[in-house]
Amino acid sequence: QELLVESGGGLVQAGGSLRLSCAASGRTFSNYAMGWFRQAPGKEREFVAAISWGGVSTYYADSVKGRVTISRVNAKNTVYLQMSSLKPEDTAVYYCAAAARLGLQAYEYDYWGQGTQVTVSS
Repeated sequence: QELLVESGGGLVQAGGSLRLSCAASGRTFSNYAMGWFRQAPGKEREFVAAISWGGVSTYYADSVKGRVTISRVNAKNTVYLQMSSLKPEDTAVYYCAAAARLGLQAYEYDYWGQGTQVTVSS
């Protein structure tokens, strides 16, 4: 079982950057595809980005494409989400998640972190 812990969230001005990290415990991290999702108040959780177990394949939501990069370092059991040109509409709680297979839907992910708040001020 994987335990996921996100960090790196915070308050940033529009146009700024943040790098989120997700540290996984467990010995099988490299076997999992990893994803980032976000949930804004009053909205459903939405897909942001995903990366295959080896890091070869990545997928992004249209809303963040070109502004966000997902990456992973399996030796460190960590996945990252580098975000730039942030907008107020990026404000949300960001969650990392692990899945046996790469997917774009929340229901495809088996393990979830507790989330980290990202707030973008205008």
